[in-house]
Amino acid sequence: MWCLELLLPVLLIIKDVSGQWNVWIPRDISAMTNSCVVIPCTFMYPSGILTNRGTHGIWYFGQPYPQLFPPVVIKTRTEIVHESYKGRTKLIGDLQQRNCTLLISNIGTEHSGRYYFRADLGGANIYTYPDFSELKVLDQPNIDIPEKIVADENLKLTCYAPDNCPETRPEIQWMHTDYLPETEYTAGYVEESNTAVLSSTLIFTPRPIHNGQLLGCRVYYPNTTLVYERLISLDVKYAPRSVWVNGSMEVMEGSSVTLNCEVDSNPPPRISWLFGDQELLWDTASNASLSLEDLTPSQEGFYTCVGDNGYGVMNTSMYLAVLYPPSEPVVNGSLTILEGSSISLQCSTQGNPAPTLTWLKDGELVGTITAEEVSVLELLELTPQGDGQYRCLAENEHGRASSSLNITVEYAPVLLDESKCTVVREGVQCVCMATGNPEPVIEFYLPDKNITINDTDGRYNYYTHTDGHTSTGMIKLREKGERLGNGAVNVHCSISNMYGSESFHLELQQEKKYMMAVIVGTIGGVAVIAFIIAAVRYVGHNNKKENGNPGQDLVSKLENPALYYSTVKKDKQCLRKKVLKTELLGSKFNSILEESTGEDGDYQPVGSMADLERQELNYAALQFLGGRSRDGGASGRGDDGSDYTEIKAK
Repeated sequence: MWCLELLLPVLLIIKDVSGQWNVWIPRDISAMTNSCVVIPCTFMYPSGILTNRGTHGIWYFGQPYPQLFPPVVIKTRTEIVHESYKGRTKLIGDLQQRNCTLLISNIGTEHSGRYYFRADLGGANIYTYPDFSELKVLDQPNIDIPEKIVADENLKLTCYAPDNCPETRPEIQWMHTDYLPETEYTAGYVEESNTAVLSSTLIFTPRPIHNGQLLGCRVYYPNTTLVYERLISLDVKYAPRSVWVNGSMEVMEGSSVTLNCEVDSNPPPRISWLFGDQELLWDTASNASLSLEDLTPSQEGFYTCVGDNGYGVMNTSMYLAVLYPPSEPVVNGSLTILEGSSISLQCSTQGNPAPTLTWLKDGELVGTITAEEVSVLELLELTPQGDGQYRCLAENEHGRASSSLNITVEYAPVLLDESKCTVVREGVQCVCMATGNPEPVIEFYLPDKNITINDTDGRYNYYTHTDGHTSTGMIKLREKGERLGNGAVNVHCSISNMYGSESFHLELQQEKKYMMAVIVGTIGGVAVIAFIIAAVRYVGHNNKKENGNPGQDLVSKLENPALYYSTVKKDKQCLRKKVLKTELLGSKFNSILEESTGEDGDYQPVGSMADLERQELNYAALQFLGGRSRDGGASGRGDDGSDYTEIKAK
């Protein structure tokens, strides 16, 4: 217990001493290079310590403990200081008054750091205060910049200059503010812990155009050459304000294209290329390019570039047109319809630019030309003439394509005007022609005999032929009994298909012409024969006059067969020439008759060569036989020994 009583006064003494060793210095202080700084300092020590030997002090740099040999800034007992502080430091405070204020002149950045004070009261009363003042030596003023500068939001920038040098006081100016909108300036002075800081605040509202702009703060000391400047570049954050892309373009199918996008924003945005709702590409940058190769029509459309940087979103679109020739048109399938019906033909295609659509029937234009992707051709109350191939032609500047369909119009049979009966050499020929779809079936009916003639009947030379939708049937009537008493024919033609049937009576349309030809031909033949007979008689009469005694000549000819033959032969040749001339006249006459009737080969000529031969022989037998010459004649013997007589006609 007594031990505790003895220890308590000692503890109280220690407590009192430790409580009175105190110092008051600014925790932080700043100064500009090449200027000065005053570090205010007040210290305390225990009141029981006597300072008869004087009060001294020491300032250390960096470390408070002497055993670590820190640089000595100033020491009042001696003038031994660190090399870097020689001639720069001065203790301007009165240590007797417990004022340890330190002045450092012409400071440099190497003097930045912690400064410790040590009191030397003599003997063992030496104490290093643990508190320190940290000096910051600045080569440029400080500017307080907000963490984010956002466009269109109010901005405050503050420039600070230390005012801790009693020799002079700084002033502050803002630089490069000419293009700032509606600027405001406020000045301030902050004094704390015996340190002072001068400030100037610039207030304005930045725009996106101010991003990257330089601003400056200048600190200078009047009447000195000390000038300090600091420049900053404004980092103005703003939403995308423009998104640039290629203009809308046209490219050919199968080609390649590159789409470029540039976004003006800060910070750089996330750029996305969209086709419809599909994202094709993204990148965080100020620009992005989208490459499209081997383009197809399905890739035609709007392409959108979207920029998003967290401060806003913006997008721009462009249209990419893929040009290509028309595709093969899509048309109705081939149709079979009944006469009088109406239908609509549709044709659709795709192409870029939009193709024109043209309807053609059997190569000829029908309807109108349209410049749309769908064309409708209305065919109303179709007739058999509407039957055929219909083609839809699609054209644009890059090519053409077409598709076809067939329209088949079915209709009841129709008798053609070519249906008739005509007279030919073998008898009467009846032809029945009809058109219809399906092709008509043709039958002949002879009501007088109650006979039906069709392709199953081999009589009457029945013949049938089909050409397209036209059917032709033909029969020949050879027997006289198959005609009526007045020379007419009674033949009926029946035509039929699934849509109807009809029966018609075929008239002998050209019988009058034929009878006239026969009459004229007969008269002409009789006239020719009469002409030949007259010619023969005329020649015979002349021969009798010249020969005088035909009996004697005949005897002479019989005695000389060669001479007789020669005479007959010459007479036959002469006669034949006359007959041929006559026959030619008859043939021309018959040709004229044939042309008038319009039939070839239906008539025979009146005369024939066989008849003429017979007439020549008969005429030759009547020739004179005399071999004796008369006046103006000559007789003799030929080279072969035959006798001959030359007769001259007067």
